[in-house]
Amino acid sequence: MNNRKLAIITARGGSKRIPKKNIKEFCGKPILCYSIEAARDAGVFDEIMVSTDDMEIAQIACKAGASVPFFRSAETAGDYASTDDVIMEVLTAYQKLGQTFDSFCCIYPTAPFLSGSRLKDAMVLLKEADSVMPVVPFSYPPQRGLIIKKEGFLARQFPEYAATRSQDLPKIYHDCGQFYACRTDSFLQAKTTDVEKLLPLVLTELEVQDIDTLEDWTLAEMKYKLWKG
Repeated sequence: MNNRKLAIITARGGSKRIPKKNIKEFCGKPILCYSIEAARDAGVFDEIMVSTDDMEIAQIACKAGASVPFFRSAETAGDYASTDDVIMEVLTAYQKLGQTFDSFCCIYPTAPFLSGSRLKDAMVLLKEADSVMPVVPFSYPPQRGLIIKKEGFLARQFPEYAATRSQDLPKIYHDCGQFYACRTDSFLQAKTTDVEKLLPLVLTELEVQDIDTLEDWTLAEMKYKLWKG
C-alpha cells in the first residue's frame, strides 16, 4: 500500500509528578483516550498504536480503539529517553514485523484539546515539508522578558528592546507539545523530527494547555469545559 501513515501515541507508565498521568481521568475518561479519539477522527492513519511499558495503559488503549503490537523497552521507558528514541524503537519494531510507513505522527497522550481535524491538517501540510510541528505564539513578547539577578533585583533579559513597542517586535512561537508529524525517511536520516524543512501548524491559545503539574491539570479541565461549552 502506498503512502502508509502511522499514528504513534507515547504513553509510558512511570509518571512521577502526576501519578498515572497518562490514564488519569480527565473530564470523565482517561486522558489517553482523547489522543486516540483524535487520531481516529482524523481518518488518515492506517494504524494507530500506543507505545507503552504498562499493561494497564495497554488495556485502556486497546479498549479505546488503538493497538499495542509490542511493549516499550526498559531503555525507552526511563526518565531520560527522548521522544525521538521512542519513535526510532517503534519504527524499528514495525520493520521487524515486515511493516513500513511512509510517514508518521507522534502524538502525546496528554493532549485533550487536540482534534482530528488538526491532525488531518498536519498530514496535509506534510506533503510540502519533511516535518510539521504545532506551535502557538507567546502571549507576551519574550524580548521584553525580565530576569531576577542573584542579588534579587530585576533586570531586562534583552535591554536593547526596552523601548521597542510590542507590536514592532517579531512574533515568536513555541512548541505546543501535542504532536510531531514527519516523513519516515527524513526522520531515519536525521534521527529527529526537528529537521530543516519543518513547517508550522499555528494553533490558538484555546487549543493549547501544558499539563505538567496538578495545578495545570485543574486549569486544563476548567479550560476544556469552557472550550466544549
